[in-house]
Amino acid sequence: RKDNLALRVKIAKRTLLKFRTRNLDYNLFRQWAESALRCTLLSAGYILYKDAADPLMRRWITVHCFIGSVYETGRSVLFDNYRLDKFNSWLVSTVAAVLACLFWEITLPDTNGESNGKERKQKARVLFIRVIRLYRPDYLLLCGAFVFLALAVLCEMFIPLYTGKVIDILGSHYQWDNFRSAIILMGLFSLGSSFSAGCRGGLFMCAINSFTCRVKVQLFGSLVRQDIGFFETIKTGDITSRLSTDTTLMGRAVALNVNVLLRTMIKTLGMLYLMLSLSWKLTLLMLMETPLTGLLQNIYDTHYQRLSKEVQDSMAQANETAGEAVSGIRTVKSFRTELGEAHRYDVRLMETHNLKTRRDTVRAVYLLVRRVSLDRKSEVSIDGNLQPSALKGHVSFQNLTFSYPRRPDHNVLKNFSLELKPGQMTALVGMSGGGKSTCVSLLERFYKPQQGQILLDRQPLQNYQHKYLHSKIAMVGQEPVLFSGTVQDNIAYGLPGCSMDKVKEAASKANAHAFISKLENGYNTDVGERGNLLSGGEKQRIAIARALIRQPQVLILDEVTSSLDTESEQMVQQALSCCPTQTLLVIAHRLKTIERADQIVVIDSGEVVELGTHQELMDKKGSYYKLRERLFTDENSQRRQREI
Repeated sequence: RKDNLALRVKIAKRTLLKFRTRNLDYNLFRQWAESALRCTLLSAGYILYKDAADPLMRRWITVHCFIGSVYETGRSVLFDNYRLDKFNSWLVSTVAAVLACLFWEITLPDTNGESNGKERKQKARVLFIRVIRLYRPDYLLLCGAFVFLALAVLCEMFIPLYTGKVIDILGSHYQWDNFRSAIILMGLFSLGSSFSAGCRGGLFMCAINSFTCRVKVQLFGSLVRQDIGFFETIKTGDITSRLSTDTTLMGRAVALNVNVLLRTMIKTLGMLYLMLSLSWKLTLLMLMETPLTGLLQNIYDTHYQRLSKEVQDSMAQANETAGEAVSGIRTVKSFRTELGEAHRYDVRLMETHNLKTRRDTVRAVYLLVRRVSLDRKSEVSIDGNLQPSALKGHVSFQNLTFSYPRRPDHNVLKNFSLELKPGQMTALVGMSGGGKSTCVSLLERFYKPQQGQILLDRQPLQNYQHKYLHSKIAMVGQEPVLFSGTVQDNIAYGLPGCSMDKVKEAASKANAHAFISKLENGYNTDVGERGNLLSGGEKQRIAIARALIRQPQVLILDEVTSSLDTESEQMVQQALSCCPTQTLLVIAHRLKTIERADQIVVIDSGEVVELGTHQELMDKKGSYYKLRERLFTDENSQRRQREI
C-alpha cells in the first residue's frame, strides 16, 4: 500500500508539473502575443495620428510593449515558484520605457534625426543594391569567399563543442579513445577554420581591390564630365579625398559588411541550434538581452555613421589645406607665411583627430557595454548628336541671362545678344567684371544659361555632339594650363595618335617651332609641372598651337597678350594672323589687339552698350572712347616705367 501510495503521489506530482509547465508556457506565449499585438496597434495608431513614425516614440512603444514579456520570461526561467504578475510587469515596462526615452532625449538628442529617417534608409538600400551590382565582374571571387566563409564558421561552431568534450573527459572517467577522437576532431576543425578564414580573406581582398579600381575609374570619368560650376562649388581637396579615400572605404564596407552579415547569420543559427539542444532555459535566458542589445546597436550605428562622415569631411578639408599650400608655394614663400600655413594645417588635423577620438570613444563604449555621395549629373547636357561635315562658324548669342552657381541672385549677363561672323575678329572690351569672360564660358558650354540660347550655324549648342563641338571651338586663356609631360604631348593634348608632322605644323603656325627646336630635347622636352620650365610667352604659343592643331572654326582668345612683353606679344600676334577664315573672338586690353578687330563690342554690367568698328566708336565718343583714353594713358605710363 505504501508503494502504491508513493507511486500515486509521484504520478500526481508529474501531472501537476506538466500542467503547470504547459500553463506557464501558454501564459508566456499569450503575453508575447499580446505584446506583439499591442506594439502593432500602438504603432499603427500613432502613424495614423501623426502621418509619420517618430523614432523616439517608436522606441518607446517597442520598449513599453516588450520589456514586460522579457521580464516575465526571465522570472519564469530563474524561479521555480513563478506566478504571472501583470501589474508588476506593466509597471516595470512603463517605468523602463520612460527612463529609456528620457536617457535618449537628454544624452543623445540627435538619434531621431535625419540619419534614422525612412527616406535615408530607403536611399541606403538602393545604394547598397547598386554597389552589389558593381561587384558583378567579381561574383566568382565573392562566391568562393562566401563558400570559405561558411566553412570557416561551421568549423568555428564545432570547436567549442569538442573543447567541452575534452574538458568533460578530463574531469570524469578518463577514456583514451574518446579523448583521442575529441582532440583529433578539435584540431581538424581548428585547422579547417584557419585555412578557410585565410582563403576567405584573400578572395575578399582581391574582390575589394578590383572593385575599388573600377569605381575610381568610373568616378573620375564622372568628375571630368561635370560642368565648371561643380568645380567652383566643390573644393579640390574634397574631390581628391572622395576619389582616393571614399572609394576604398565603400569597397571595404560593402564586402566586409556582407562578410559580417553572413558570418553572423550562419554562426547565430548554428549556435542557437546547439544551445537549444543542450538547454532551452539557458538559451532563453541568454536571449533576454537581445532587445536591449538591438536598441543599443541602433543608437551606436546612428552616432558612429554620423561621426564617420564628419571625419571624412574633416580629412577632405585637411587635404584641401595642404593642396592649396603646395600649389601656391611661391606665394607662401614670397609672403613668408610658412608658419601660418603649417598652423592652419595643424588646426585641420587636430579637428580630424578630435573627431576620430570621439568616434572611437563611441565605439569603445559600445564594445564595453556589449563586450564584444557617381550619381550627380552635370547640369550641362552632353547628349547632343549633331556632327555636320562642314561648319561655317556663325555664332549668335540670343537674349542670354546668366548667373554663377555661387551667386544665383546676381545676373552677370542680362538679356545679352551678339553675333559673331565667320572670317571676322570680334573684340570684347569693358571694365573688369562686366561679363566678357562669361560670354566665353557660355560659348565653351562650361555653364548653362538660365534664359536664352547660343546658336552655332543656327543650331543650339546643346544639339552638337560634345567631342565634335570642342573640336570646332578652341580657346586659349590668359594663363594657359600646360600639363607635366613633353611639348609634343601638350600640343597634341586630347588627340591620341596625332602625328609629329601635324604637331610641327601647328607649332609653326603658332610661331613656336623655332624656340621648341632650340630646347634640349626639342619636342620631347619636359615642360615641368604646369609648364613652369617655360616662359609666359612660350607657354602662350604652345597653347595657341594646341588650339590650332584642332583646326577649329571658332577660336577664342581670352586676354592672351595681357601679361606678355612686347616681343612675345608680336610673336603671338603673328601666330593669330594665320586664321583668316575662322571666327575669332578676342578679349583684350591692349590697344593694338583691339584696333585690329573687325567688330568691337563694349560690355558693361552684362549688357552690350556699344557696337561697331574702332573708327565708328571713336567718332561716337561714348563708352569706348572713354575706355580707350584710359587704356592709352595706362599703356603710356607702363611704357615710360619700362624705359626708366
